[in-house]
Amino acid sequence: MSNKTSQFDKILNTSYQHGKVEHEPDSSKEVQLNTPEKTMPFSDQIGNYQRNKGIPSKSFDNSKVYIVGSGIAGMAAAYYFIKDGRIPGKNIIFLDQAHIDGGSLDGAGNAEEGFIVRGGREMDMTYENLWDIFQDIPALELPEPYSVLDEYRLINDNDPNFSKARLIHNKGTIQDFSTFGLQKKDQLAIVKLLMKKKEDLDDLTIQDYFSESFLASNFWTFWRTMFAFENWHSLLECKLYMHRFLHAIDGMKDFSCLVFPKYNQYDTFVTPLRKFLVEKGVGIQLNTLVKDLDMLINTDGKLVKGIMTVQDGKEVEIPIEKDDFVIVTTSSMTEDTFYGDNTKAPIVEINKSDSGQSDGWKLWKNLAAKSEVFGKPEKFCGDIKKSSWESATLTCKPSAFIEKVKELSVNDPYSGKTVTGGIITITDSNWLMSFTCNRQPHFPTQPDDVLVIWVYALFMDKDGDYIKKTMPQCTGNEILAELCYHLGIIDQLDNVVENTIVRSSFMPYITSMFMPRAKGDRPRVIPEGCTNLGLVGQFVETNNDIVFTMESSVRTARLAVYGLLNLNKQVPDINPLQYDIRHLLKAVQSLNDYQSFPGEGILRKVLKGTYYEHVLADNKEEKEENESFFMEQFGKLQVWFKGL
Repeated sequence: MSNKTSQFDKILNTSYQHGKVEHEPDSSKEVQLNTPEKTMPFSDQIGNYQRNKGIPSKSFDNSKVYIVGSGIAGMAAAYYFIKDGRIPGKNIIFLDQAHIDGGSLDGAGNAEEGFIVRGGREMDMTYENLWDIFQDIPALELPEPYSVLDEYRLINDNDPNFSKARLIHNKGTIQDFSTFGLQKKDQLAIVKLLMKKKEDLDDLTIQDYFSESFLASNFWTFWRTMFAFENWHSLLECKLYMHRFLHAIDGMKDFSCLVFPKYNQYDTFVTPLRKFLVEKGVGIQLNTLVKDLDMLINTDGKLVKGIMTVQDGKEVEIPIEKDDFVIVTTSSMTEDTFYGDNTKAPIVEINKSDSGQSDGWKLWKNLAAKSEVFGKPEKFCGDIKKSSWESATLTCKPSAFIEKVKELSVNDPYSGKTVTGGIITITDSNWLMSFTCNRQPHFPTQPDDVLVIWVYALFMDKDGDYIKKTMPQCTGNEILAELCYHLGIIDQLDNVVENTIVRSSFMPYITSMFMPRAKGDRPRVIPEGCTNLGLVGQFVETNNDIVFTMESSVRTARLAVYGLLNLNKQVPDINPLQYDIRHLLKAVQSLNDYQSFPGEGILRKVLKGTYYEHVLADNKEEKEENESFFMEQFGKLQVWFKGL
């Protein structure tokens, strides 16, 4: 806006940087040197310096923004269009085929009919983009001037999260989960994977790379059940996860690395963000199906001219003017959810031959048919057997099941504090069943005598150990029977069924983002040549971030806004802790279960008494240091030098 920057014209008009910001810097490729040309922060140099207010190149007061999909990615886009783009909230309109906003961040129901959440959120303190938003969104329960982030910190700073029963087996007996149990070759395989270039991992699966001993280790049980990885999923995505959570590896055994919200994901995040946007004038138009985009594609680029919708059974085209923008959420991980209850199993009316035919996938497929820059959706929605699992939400009154949960919990479930501290995994379950009880109440309207507990199974396509059916074939009561069997209370099943409401959810595409992929399978946030279209959500390409997190959805939204408006702001790359020598050493120690690694004794002696002696954690068990390999090589080196 020239009238807003006129006092800086002498600098801006002669600058070779102005208007040429790299909105998505890549820390995996950047050499971090200070030079006269390096005027902006390094790619992952996070902090308050990145909190500058973006100055649009012109006024967008008359621009309209249409956002397809009202999940966290779409809501984040609206937030950044208002905050950094200075676009009036009244000019922003959501279009969503659902009857309620929030996308996959759902949470609904009541104590009489049963509550339901299809999934939950394990949060990390390094979600810079997510916390960038919620440090400015007014709190749900605290008075002004407090924010959602303030509430989050208040609860987690004073109620530490951890589990005392991360793994159980043998009818509810707590299993030793103190070690990762990785062989040396498997530790080395992780190190080698971290060193590999991303482009060398196209279409490879986890089982293509890792050995059987790795796949049978405690480490992989922790990892796969926490993040929902299957052996046939993308090795590239697994690598990105290892970089993203390198700093948290030592806390994955007992979940002490995580922070959880007070309530469910909808009430914690969607409710306050929606309220903020609506108060800014943002419109939310539900029950509106977006079928396709009318695009002009030529040598000048790719321009959206209209949005093809169905409203109240009628086809309506929304014209897109010159300075308007369109944001599209490419499909959804919770598309085509099938539901069940205590006496009814989910009726799954979909298979491999007709998967990916729902409206969300069709919109992406229609875009992909226009140009290869829009990716290959069939890579992700083509095999629901490999992308699906089922969850169940239990609304529980006091019963034998609750008494068993108390035995496995850190605090009394009715205390309002951390309960199980994350999922408890049943390792001898054919379904590889896990369940969790988060802080209660999980819903603001929840009665005092009710607990909400969440269950899911990673191998739900196998027959159960007690109920000889796959999980999707089971009614809610049969799921309870399988759970009670593994908890050693099957003789009290009638009591549990009488006091538990079950609402189950079969999700065909819940891990479709993890399917093996190659470069070009996912579109960029702003596909090549697009001038008024941004793609957001879980199925778009970013440099180094992962999928299946709120953080990655917010990142895509921020990239879309900054890129389309060409703001003088960057979206920092993921938190740089993967390059921190302290966390690298901690990861080595943790993966080796705190046994001495080769050369550790020498390193301790070098660091002892220096400023850096704290970078190695103390061994949890005093053991004789094993330096034989290092000393052998050091001796050979001495002989070689003497020879010289």
